Amino acid sequence: MTTTERASARHAWALLLVLSGNMVLDATEVSLVLVALPVIGNDLGLSLLTVQWLMSGFALGFAALLPTGPRLAARFGRRRVYFGAMLGFALASVAGGLADGPALLIATRVVKGACAALTAPMGLAIIGTAYPEGPERRRAVSVYSAFGAAGFTAGLLVSGALLEAGWRWIFLLPAPVALVLLLWGLRLVPHEATARPPAPAPRLPGRDRVLLRTGLGAATLNGTYHGLLFLLTFQMQGRLGLSPWTGALALLPACVPLAVSVPFAGSLVRRHGTGRLIALGAAAPLLGYLLAVWRPPSDAYLTRTLPVLLLVGAGFVLSFAALNMRAAGSVPPSRRATAIPLYQMAVQLGAVLLLPLTAWLLTAFDDRRPALAVLAVAAAGGLAAALPGLRDGRPGPSARKETA
Repeated sequence: MTTTERASARHAWALLLVLSGNMVLDATEVSLVLVALPVIGNDLGLSLLTVQWLMSGFALGFAALLPTGPRLAARFGRRRVYFGAMLGFALASVAGGLADGPALLIATRVVKGACAALTAPMGLAIIGTAYPEGPERRRAVSVYSAFGAAGFTAGLLVSGALLEAGWRWIFLLPAPVALVLLLWGLRLVPHEATARPPAPAPRLPGRDRVLLRTGLGAATLNGTYHGLLFLLTFQMQGRLGLSPWTGALALLPACVPLAVSVPFAGSLVRRHGTGRLIALGAAAPLLGYLLAVWRPPSDAYLTRTLPVLLLVGAGFVLSFAALNMRAAGSVPPSRRATAIPLYQMAVQLGAVLLLPLTAWLLTAFDDRRPALAVLAVAAAGGLAAALPGLRDGRPGPSARKETA
């Protein structure tokens, strides 16, 4: 390898670290706040229905700006949009850490979600242009995805540790990290050669039933997951009196399996097909929620809570990559730039709808079963959306190409 080739390889890896580091920041945002919710609620005197907006507000901002991302990138360029969103993310983090009331705190969460809606897909788009098609690009996408999957787990652990110093550090910590990544990225992210014509406004593809079913399945998977973790967090820190750190460790079985399995997702899809994996990935969480309704989580962690968490985690292992690949393969390449943001918006809307409903049910009833029953019904809807995909059998040519 020549000196030029070595320098190029170092540059490629440094760029990937910047993009992946920002993906970790985006992925940690939900889990960082999740563990801190009971502490924040007690400190500011917030109800369950109000404090849940610290999670669902982020998802709302994410969902709201996702469809606009391609148009902003087309008009201003990916690089400008990417760095502008990173700067906005850092400023909103500082504002959140200094906020003295729920209104400003929730508003910063919405802003951060909107910024993440730009940086996450833009990072993937930058990889698509900065790395040549073939093994190098596939390796970059795999690393980027692995960092994102590990981010939720990292957020749980960091949050449990930071809360010892105070909940405001949960909001302040991402700011300097984002600024370091921004300054480092200014030297590495390539400039675009020419401006692109504005992309057409995203529209819901009415005839694309596969994409619609896939979006529904992903929405229920994500929404029920967040609803369950919200319920369990208050169960552990409230009723059971566990420390935030212990509660965070208790939730790890729901997210570690996905982080570990991401590198093998492509081979899993090639072997079993997206339809089968999506259906199994919808059935496993449903079984977990039904088990929770029958025997609600309690202080008997090993026999009550852990099986539910493992079944929900299994759902992500089986169907997370398959859902994304099915969404990408369900539309022609010319329409993916607008169709995929709509699919990703559906994923976030699942949390936007189910988190407030879960919080309301926990407030309205002195029993967790109604909230768990709603999560089970939503999961059943996800399974119903997944079952028609079993007719597809093994992945088609487009899906196999995505996993090659």
